[in-house]
Amino acid sequence: MFYRRKFYVVKNDFVEIFNAHFNNTNLPNQLKHGARLMGRWMKPNNDETVEIFAIWEYDSYEDYLEIESRVRGDEAHDKRVKDWYEKNGGKEHVYKEYILEVRNEPLESTVKTD
Repeated sequence: MFYRRKFYVVKNDFVEIFNAHFNNTNLPNQLKHGARLMGRWMKPNNDETVEIFAIWEYDSYEDYLEIESRVRGDEAHDKRVKDWYEKNGGKEHVYKEYILEVRNEPLESTVKTD
């Protein structure tokens, strides 16, 4: 199995908009192409931001790469994402004003199995 963590730091006043975008746009497209969501959580920081992260599961790293290729190649999804950015002031504006950090990280298990 291959696991990844998608991590964001988002300003408080954008959390509801960001979570709705995930649930209505990104999640359905990921699931459609074979990704498996283990869960998605958020945790307030001590400032005016929130950490939001999701854990995704794939059969292998190669499976992850194939699924991501299909996700990014989905033209209808790409248009929905571009429209969402435009509705919120453009991609550059969103990343300057609302989404302050993004990480996409592989996870390694610390549990030994036989």
